[in-house]
Amino acid sequence: MVSLVNHSSPEKSAVSIAYPSLVSGTSTLSHSIEQAFGSGPDCLGIIIVRDLPPEYPMLRERLLKLAHAFSQLDQPVREKYADAKSRYSFGWSHGKEVMNGKPGMNTTLFQEYFSDGQADTLKGSYYANPVIDAPSVHPSLQEAYPEYYGTNIWPRNEKSIEGFESAFKELGSFVLDVGLKLAAACQPFASSHLTDSSLSLSKLISSSQTTKARLLHYFPPSPGGSLPAEDEPIDSWCGFHVDHSLLTGLCSALYIKHAPGVPPKVVPSPSPSSGLYIRTRGGELTKVTIPPDCLAFQTGEALQLATAGRLRATPHCVRVGAGDRTEDVSRETFALFMQPDVNQRISETETFGEFSMRIFDDHYNVVNVQ
Repeated sequence: MVSLVNHSSPEKSAVSIAYPSLVSGTSTLSHSIEQAFGSGPDCLGIIIVRDLPPEYPMLRERLLKLAHAFSQLDQPVREKYADAKSRYSFGWSHGKEVMNGKPGMNTTLFQEYFSDGQADTLKGSYYANPVIDAPSVHPSLQEAYPEYYGTNIWPRNEKSIEGFESAFKELGSFVLDVGLKLAAACQPFASSHLTDSSLSLSKLISSSQTTKARLLHYFPPSPGGSLPAEDEPIDSWCGFHVDHSLLTGLCSALYIKHAPGVPPKVVPSPSPSSGLYIRTRGGELTKVTIPPDCLAFQTGEALQLATAGRLRATPHCVRVGAGDRTEDVSRETFALFMQPDVNQRISETETFGEFSMRIFDDHYNVVNVQ
């Protein structure tokens, strides 16, 4: 069992590439992509895209502030937008997922990092497909896979979150567009590892109706709940897990302080140790910082299966960071999961849909959605 209690966790700079290079399709990106996603022991499994179009910072900050605003709505109001029949994969979700000691995914490849399952109450999520409100698939698929082929749920006539739907869709579409360009740039590298070399990552993603975005609000630590640095687990805000996408796009987190009687305001990270941690391909634990004006993309388990393990999913977690300044500070972020349609075969034995159902069953095995 790997200890998750604080120990030396150096911060490493992730490989970065310039957005204009993605647009031009330059072949010089192949070395950077292999450095980021390859199997070498120092590979992080994550890549930073910098020099993004100028509208990105506004899109990011607008939606992440709305994530905080939604979290401040009364609980009965938030729960109006929860959807049990999709296993809380559309709309609002809080305290519904079955977790592994702390928020995380239960996958056998990384079982050494996890402990006993419990409900995730450390963060709340709002899920939607940012590019399709209602999928155009056969009713039998909608019935079999409500987690992917449900209909988006949007807040209506709620004060303080005006523009929520448009902000969600605009940021999600932006991240997807960058992700598709990255997927195309990754194709020469990925083709040599895919079990079916005829597959196109960008086409699998662009033609799919399963794209899912997750707007995340990490609740502040409970009063008096902050642990001394030597006792705080690395995964104190979000436990180690791997995504089950092909690629996941990530925004830099926004921290918001909201003390009683004081308007919320954006603040710096509350602790030098707060933030995203990943394990390198060689197993080293390291902190990775995504600059606010950049996007990050990491590999998911669907890609790992499609390459028979040659391109591994990236295990990662989120840490609160010990210190007095963490109280009253929430963390807001946004993730976009880019993945194929459910009938796409990703291994010799499973389609993406079959694989996903295994994951959902692990996450929600105490939730009765009948």
